[in-house]
Amino acid sequence: MDMQQFAKQIRRETLRCIHSQGSGHVGGCLSIADVLAVLYSRHMDVDAAHPKKPNRDCLVLSKGHAGPAWYATLALKGFFPMEWLDTLNKLGTRLPSHANVNLTPGVDMTAGSLGQGLSCACGLALAKKISGDDHFVYVIVGDGELQEGQNWEAAMFAAAKKLDNIVVFVDCNKLQIDGATKEVCDLGDVEEKFRAFGFETRRVNGHDCRALDEAICAAKKHKGAPHCIVMDTVKGKGVSFYENMGAAVHSTSVTDEQYKLALEELK
Repeated sequence: MDMQQFAKQIRRETLRCIHSQGSGHVGGCLSIADVLAVLYSRHMDVDAAHPKKPNRDCLVLSKGHAGPAWYATLALKGFFPMEWLDTLNKLGTRLPSHANVNLTPGVDMTAGSLGQGLSCACGLALAKKISGDDHFVYVIVGDGELQEGQNWEAAMFAAAKKLDNIVVFVDCNKLQIDGATKEVCDLGDVEEKFRAFGFETRRVNGHDCRALDEAICAAKKHKGAPHCIVMDTVKGKGVSFYENMGAAVHSTSVTDEQYKLALEELK
C-alpha cells in the first residue's frame, strides 16, 4: 500500500477511535500518523498472527496519549478486529487511553507517565544486543516530554552502550498541553542536543513519508551509535480545523459533525 494513503487511513481510523469516546488527544495522534505508516508498511518486522514472537522489531510509544493512532495502525495491520476501535477507554476495553502491553496485541511496552519511554526502549535494545537479536527498537517521543530529565539520562546510556539498534523519533510539533514548548520550557535545538549526547542525528519533514523512509534506511545502515530522527510536524495534521487550533488541539472533542467534516478532508 502507498505510504501516504496508509497514513490517511490511520488518521481516519484514529478519529473513529477517538469519536467513539467523544474526545481525546487528537493533535498528537494525527501528528504521528505518517511515521506510523512508514514504520508499519516498510520497516517493522512483526507478525500480526504472532505478536509476541521472540525475535521482532519493537515500538515504544513514549508519548502514550497518542495511543489511538497506534491502535488504528495495529487494527489496520490485522493485530485485532477493527471493531475494537469503537471501545476506546470504555469499561472492559482492551484499548485503554494509554497503551498497555498486557491488554493490546502488538503493543510492546506500556505507556505511563511522559518521559519514561526512552529508558524502556534502551532496556529493550540492550536486551536484544545481549541475546543476539539483530532487530530494531523504535521509540516515538514528544518534544514536550523531552523537558523531563530522565530522557537525557537514557540518551547518555544509549550512547555509552553503543545501542545502534535504537531509533528515536521526536514528534517536534512545538506544542504541548500548556502552550508552545518554546514558551513553557524552551528545548533549544533538539537535533544538536541529541547529537551532543552521542546520537547519529538527522531532521526531516515528519509528514513526508518518502523522507521518513529514507531517514530510517540511513539510520539502520549507520553502526556504532544510537539514532535520532527529529520530525518537524503539525499537531492535528490532515484536518484543517484541528491544525488551526494551536495548543487546544492537544485534547479536544470529536463530535459527530467534526467527525463527518474530518472524514471529508481525509478522502
